Amino acid sequence: MRWCTAAVDWGKMARIVVITHKFDKFDRRAYILTGVLKEIERRGVEIQIARGPKRFVPADLAILHVDCTEIDPNYRTLARRYPRAVNLSVGNIGKRAVSGAALSKDSAWDGPVIVKTHLNAMGTPELFHNQVATLRRRPLPHPDVTSLVDYAVHERVTDVPESTWRDQRLIVEKFIPESDPRGFAMRTWVFMGSRERCTRNIAERPMIKAADVIAREPVEVPEDLRRERSRLGFDYGKFDFVVHDGKAVLLDANPTPTAPDNLSEDMKRGANDLAEGLLAFL
Repeated sequence: MRWCTAAVDWGKMARIVVITHKFDKFDRRAYILTGVLKEIERRGVEIQIARGPKRFVPADLAILHVDCTEIDPNYRTLARRYPRAVNLSVGNIGKRAVSGAALSKDSAWDGPVIVKTHLNAMGTPELFHNQVATLRRRPLPHPDVTSLVDYAVHERVTDVPESTWRDQRLIVEKFIPESDPRGFAMRTWVFMGSRERCTRNIAERPMIKAADVIAREPVEVPEDLRRERSRLGFDYGKFDFVVHDGKAVLLDANPTPTAPDNLSEDMKRGANDLAEGLLAFL
């Protein structure tokens, strides 16, 4: 995939390279970044895609957009060759690294709990990479990822089976969706540099998926969440969180977020603002 346009008010055309996993299908998925790059292209910036950690494409800025939970260090090594790189510090977005609701077997928590996968998005990106590798008769990039694991909710920590605590694929978290007169709520913060939008998403059931959202409203970004962004080293991404007992609790951090079909129009409207944030890196 290659976007290229004539320069507009840039003098020498600027170029951005997007570094993706060698088995990603960047041009076939509804990534939020795709809409942002189209806005950037309209401003006269050339966009190129570099698949895999070995292909160096000269550019003014690199965006590390490797869609998996733990990024092979070779991708970050490639990104360091550029004058500037977005999300260079993001290497592991597994739940154990980012979740503010994680529990241990001995945690003094007497509320409901949810069992999730340590891997981002239930390991779906890793499974996809393995499938592509199999079709191409290449070694599996994630040989330990063999299947998806559904989420499960328990009334208390003591109800979690012993086998779950031993399974390194899984993590147990506090189950703390926000209550709302219309059902339940979860918050989403999307940002690119200094540009951002934060929304409170309402659904009728507590396990909120994008397809279930019935209402959205803008909210402020809590300062403690900004500190988490700094700790995790994110320049661009999407954070899912709730506010529990007056404190923001990060549930998921994603540097390669997609735009669900039912929210795609909202994402398109926000792409222009996020594009301004990306241009600032140049």
